[in-house]
Amino acid sequence: MCSRREADELIAQGLVQVDGRVVDQLGTRIRVDAIIELKTRARTQLDARVTILLNKPVGYVSGQPEDDHEPAVVLIRRETQERAPGDPSFSPVHLKGLAPAGRLDIDSQGLLVFTQNGTVAKKLIGEDSQVEKEYIVRVQGRLGEEDLKRLNHGLALDGRPLKPARVEWINQDQLRFVLKEGRKRQIRRMCEAVGLRVAGLKRVRVGRVRLGNLPEGRWRFLRRDEAF
Repeated sequence: MCSRREADELIAQGLVQVDGRVVDQLGTRIRVDAIIELKTRARTQLDARVTILLNKPVGYVSGQPEDDHEPAVVLIRRETQERAPGDPSFSPVHLKGLAPAGRLDIDSQGLLVFTQNGTVAKKLIGEDSQVEKEYIVRVQGRLGEEDLKRLNHGLALDGRPLKPARVEWINQDQLRFVLKEGRKRQIRRMCEAVGLRVAGLKRVRVGRVRLGNLPEGRWRFLRRDEAF
């Protein structure tokens, strides 16, 4: 229903009832068979949380500004919205508490997810996340069959083995990577380990949600019929 932080905020606002009585003190102990209810305003707040899909261009950082580079969130504004029938229009309230659920390097592009929803963030970047991320990677260099097998399973970074991946050729200079983890600059470092240089990297899918034809530098809301 919500993250621990969001639950704390609802409790502090007096929007949670236990056995018909408002309990607004964090850490209050209750019986395991207690009836916990949310007031209507709490449900309205939770339902109003948004998740945003951005096609990040090269040159923007995912999180806080770094070395004079702008954060990708500056691209989320009214005039850059790709709006389909039924989508809400952009409002500044959609930026409150909005945070990236995962990262893309400054020199990478493609699908970057921002969310106000703690449960979505946990699903995508929590320690136990099993959500796939798919990338199209343009490479330079030669890759033998054994090294291709190592990309799929057999490499380690920083002394820790990587989870199994799915890596395959799309054409003579592009590979498809499907990962269930996202260590810092992971794909670039994996390629370096087998003698390849990454010339371009684009994330095209997170879970069941695809980048599709969303133009570069533009964004849209995750719709109610979509889920990761």
